[in-house]
Amino acid sequence: MRAVMLKEFQELRRDHRTLAMLIVLPLLLLVIFGYAANFTVETLTVTVVGSDSDDVEDFIGENDELADHLEIVATDPDGDADTAEQVLRDDRSDVAILADGDDWTAYIDGSNLFAAQSAVSLFAQVQQGLAQQQAQAAAQGQQVTVPTIETEVLFNPDLTTSWVMVPAIIGLILTFIGTIITSIGLVREREAGTLEQLAVMPLRASGVILGKITPYFLLASIDMGLVTVLGLLLFDVPFNGPVGLFIVGAALFLFVVLGIGVLISSVSQTTGQAIQLALMTLLPQILLSGMIFPLDAMAAGVRWIGYLLPLTYFTMISQGVMVRGASWDSLWLPLTILAIMAVLVFGLAVVRLRRSLAPAAPKAPPRAKRERESIGAGR
Repeated sequence: MRAVMLKEFQELRRDHRTLAMLIVLPLLLLVIFGYAANFTVETLTVTVVGSDSDDVEDFIGENDELADHLEIVATDPDGDADTAEQVLRDDRSDVAILADGDDWTAYIDGSNLFAAQSAVSLFAQVQQGLAQQQAQAAAQGQQVTVPTIETEVLFNPDLTTSWVMVPAIIGLILTFIGTIITSIGLVREREAGTLEQLAVMPLRASGVILGKITPYFLLASIDMGLVTVLGLLLFDVPFNGPVGLFIVGAALFLFVVLGIGVLISSVSQTTGQAIQLALMTLLPQILLSGMIFPLDAMAAGVRWIGYLLPLTYFTMISQGVMVRGASWDSLWLPLTILAIMAVLVFGLAVVRLRRSLAPAAPKAPPRAKRERESIGAGR
């Protein structure tokens, strides 16, 4: 038994990938997800519109409860209710406060579920405090006028969780299909010994990759359509935006996840290694893309990881199109980032696969053999 144990330890010592998964990965996951697992959004971004914008800014600055949790990012004294709604549709802030007169209205973006819940709770507490302040002043014979802040949740008025989760889950399903299935594609070729046949065929590496991923792309596109329609029917999720924008965003996202799968398969020697690497790329996308824990609630040191993940941007697109009815102008940034990611990932996959398909250089004979051959030639 001791010999078997020593043998296993030696194999683990040589298998650096498995050793890292056993020791380094748990510590890394604990640190990263410990800072990411937070549902409470402490700071909400606010845009103030209306002729009394200055009064709102002063009121927020003087109210400790609001000053601690609201960050004014823009003001528009000429704006109206349509302006406030467009601000939220473009995802420029979490809350838009309209101030035209004594009664103010705080419009809240319901597609950002946790931020919306925090905003509703915050304004309810503040309004309750103002009412108590007014009642105490009235009991003392004083007349104090306090503003009335009404809240209105847009796009998802009941704060239904499925309306926010289903668009993100569509991306998650595409990630599973695109990354895992594609990642084992080339590995199977290598294990079957047919990868060498690709090296002698008159095909470029990019042609091989496109040929490998095209069937997966078509099947994943069909899956996307089925899952989207099923989500709309079963969970009554709205689809308020342009269908073409959603299709373009999904296509770019599919190219990225399929490219990641090809890249994984090009650096893996076995199917097991490919699945391990695919799962290592999937876990951060599930927990750090904002689909479960809001990005705004994560520590700054962890949040940047979320901004490197393609699912983060597809979630922005799918939620923006389906729930908020966002337009091309509102979502140009995540579309551009996904396009850049697709180019980079495919470029890396092509370079890596080209090296795999390149014929191996003949090995130099050992030095002793070369010396014997030179002596024999001199005789």
